[in-house]
Amino acid sequence: MSNKNTHPETIAAQADGYCDESTGAVVPPVHFSTTYERTETYGETAGRSYIRDHGPTQQQAEDIIAALEGGAAALTWGSGNAACTAAFHALEAGDRVAVSSVVYHGVLRWLSEFADARGLGVDFFEPGSADNLRAAIRPGETKLVWLETPANPMWTITDIAEAATIAHEAGALLAVDSTCATPVHTKPLSLGADIVCHSATKYLNGHTDVLAGVLVTDKPDHPLWQRIRAHRVYGGAMLGSMEAWLLIRGLRTLFVRVEKQSANALACARHLETHPAVERVHYPGLESFPGHDIAKRQMTGGFGGMLSFEVKGGRQEAIDCVLRARVFKPATSLGGVESLMEHRKTSEGPTTNTPENLIRASVGIEHIDDLLADLDRILQD
Repeated sequence: MSNKNTHPETIAAQADGYCDESTGAVVPPVHFSTTYERTETYGETAGRSYIRDHGPTQQQAEDIIAALEGGAAALTWGSGNAACTAAFHALEAGDRVAVSSVVYHGVLRWLSEFADARGLGVDFFEPGSADNLRAAIRPGETKLVWLETPANPMWTITDIAEAATIAHEAGALLAVDSTCATPVHTKPLSLGADIVCHSATKYLNGHTDVLAGVLVTDKPDHPLWQRIRAHRVYGGAMLGSMEAWLLIRGLRTLFVRVEKQSANALACARHLETHPAVERVHYPGLESFPGHDIAKRQMTGGFGGMLSFEVKGGRQEAIDCVLRARVFKPATSLGGVESLMEHRKTSEGPTTNTPENLIRASVGIEHIDDLLADLDRILQD
């Protein structure tokens, strides 16, 4: 098992130091059993009675992610959106949440359709300004602040430490969706956040073959975390054993993947920044990006594998660009080893404020020359 002196790269690569004592196997097994035999005194074996509470494969994935984030506990779900909304389910009727207006559109959709029915008050704020956040919080009523950084699809940066101070002064907890930063680049708990969310479908798995979500905290005894845990147990929203095992497999290459993706994304962003067919590039690693200074302060070792750019023209010109791609695949999602590209407004629907001419790119681990050549191809007249 890891200790506080073990580097996160080692924790990830060795699946938190796993080695099977009976066989010497260095690859963790997958445990499919849904129930566990009682001991001779009718106690629980290793604290387990049924998989809905915590299965061994799920537990190992959670332990690894908690260690990578510097947290004390983690919980997995069957999707990223399930993990996000579990935090809202755990709030009590009459509570309020302050939510960035730029977060995953599935979270915004859930809040718009279900928050009122659950008796939750929602106050939205535009990210990037401490004053906007302060204005959205109602001291004594706001129990949770929810933000995403970098925020999809414009990659808006929020100062996590500043947001944590504002939330805590008002008696609220801060939750940060750090899906695109990953623990490779940002550890929100170390900056004052109370809960970290990941759509583990994305970078944590990294192979576009698992649907999963996770929440991590450094306050496992907090009443809100206890209710989140109870919601998962009694709501039955467990991550499947095979999915948990695939997530563990993906985590073992997390650092080498993300570091390569970040380097490729920065090179692509710099290439696009000077391209005559591009109006604007959104990438935190560019010195011209509005949130670059904050990103440089709270992101280490790179700025992530996600970028967006606005082409000259409108909706159809952007869609035509995506359809000309050969290395970038025209598909939704992000974080896999393969590069993807999409017309984001089409994916988000008519209610989004995403520009009509914006293309979102998830940069993979391919050779950079092939990626740059493909960008030139799609931007041809």
